[in-house]
Amino acid sequence: MVVFAKYPDFKTHVRALSKLIKEDPGNIQRELRRLEKGKFLIVTKRGNTNIYQTNKQFPILKELQNIVIKSQQMSSNNKPSKTIG
Repeated sequence: MVVFAKYPDFKTHVRALSKLIKEDPGNIQRELRRLEKGKFLIVTKRGNTNIYQTNKQFPILKELQNIVIKSQQMSSNNKPSKTIG
């Protein structure tokens, strides 16, 4: 969900997303189906392949994008700084 919220123009298929985020394709497929059922993703067929992209008409897309950005900023701010001592 984070990838699609942060990059709403991103289009991908299961295997490419699996390589990108280093996760099992079966797990990704299951989550993509859930996101599709929830209307967060739009799926188009290209041959035998499903291509997934963000539904830009999703009612709370802007709120999700803000949450993703803020959570990433917070996690980068909480990393311990390296000091030489």
